[in-house]
Amino acid sequence: MAKDMEQLYAERMKRYVTAMRNEKPDRIPIRPFVAEFTAKYAGYTCQQVTEDYEMAFAAARKCAADFDWDAIVPNMVYVWTGLTHAIGLKYYGVPGIDTSPDFGFQYREPPEEQAFMKPDEYDALIEDPTGFLFNVWLPRVSADVSAMGEPTSFRNNLSFLKGGMAMLSYFNAFGTQIQRMRTESGTVSAISGILKAPFDIIADKLRGYLGLVSDVLERPDKVLAACEALMPHLTHVALSGADPDKNVPIGYWMHRGCVPFFSMEHFEKFYWPTFKPIVEELWKHGHQVLFYAEGSWDAHLDSFAELPEKAIVYHVDMGDIFEVHRKIGHKFCISGGIPNYLLSMGTPDEVRDCCKKVIDGVAGDGGYIMDAGAIVQNDAKVENVKAMTDFTRVYGVY
Repeated sequence: MAKDMEQLYAERMKRYVTAMRNEKPDRIPIRPFVAEFTAKYAGYTCQQVTEDYEMAFAAARKCAADFDWDAIVPNMVYVWTGLTHAIGLKYYGVPGIDTSPDFGFQYREPPEEQAFMKPDEYDALIEDPTGFLFNVWLPRVSADVSAMGEPTSFRNNLSFLKGGMAMLSYFNAFGTQIQRMRTESGTVSAISGILKAPFDIIADKLRGYLGLVSDVLERPDKVLAACEALMPHLTHVALSGADPDKNVPIGYWMHRGCVPFFSMEHFEKFYWPTFKPIVEELWKHGHQVLFYAEGSWDAHLDSFAELPEKAIVYHVDMGDIFEVHRKIGHKFCISGGIPNYLLSMGTPDEVRDCCKKVIDGVAGDGGYIMDAGAIVQNDAKVENVKAMTDFTRVYGVY
């Protein structure tokens, strides 16, 4: 490895970690979560980077090198359809097949009456979460997997073979991708590992949003018990993929557990008491969690303030970043806050003005990372992403 590239990597890692620990680095780290934007910039379609992960990796590396960012996710187009095709998953809309080749993949939630878990199946999930997922849930979400008790088939057997081969191919490739980012452009891999809240698992993958809305009213004890049953499994998954050096955080995407999707009463009864202990346990092991607060979670900032100091990095999408800074900025690093609509529809001058306002308002004492509010897709203008990057690099020096 070239000495100057390794030195650049070390400088960026120090800058990134210092900010995440809510301290003041030499300058504000730039860590955009870019997905289909990388395809647009590299000259690919959304279909190409979704169907061919090597194209997605190449597009991410090109953006990292050309924009000279401090850190990125090795591939934010996280669904590789080679894997989803291998086992016949039903809940992804694939670019070029189910949607236009120029649209990113979509998540397809079934109607309430066709939810992947039925309302009378909570006991089975609570008793054995992994058994339920393998024996009941998987045959329902896969076109090829036979349900328990049904005759097996060649397609059923082949789906497990193909699926296993695809998983090994895809996930083993990330190590090489991360190393190439480090040696070719000195870029840090922004996160390591994955976490979701138990309540969100039920809403996203089992009962659907509408089903869970009914359940919190009609069978609240079952919902709470199911969340509690999922807690150790989700903690294990998070620790299994966490950074062994304990530098970069575990990614946690926050979906529909907040007001107004659910009431504050439901958040406090189901969501928070079954998720807060997971974060606390991860912090005991020395791992921060990146709270990627999609939408606005401003109503819950007082709850997040209960967490140990520096335990999380809080990412702002549509929330009020200045209110976030006022309420929890003394305890946690903040990232994001640059609206995606501005990157898509604004001018470079408007982007620079917004970046200045955010930096002036929340980054004076460090503890801030520059990023868009949400994952950057292919509607963002290249000149606006460049304006956000270049302005921060110059104005964000301490």
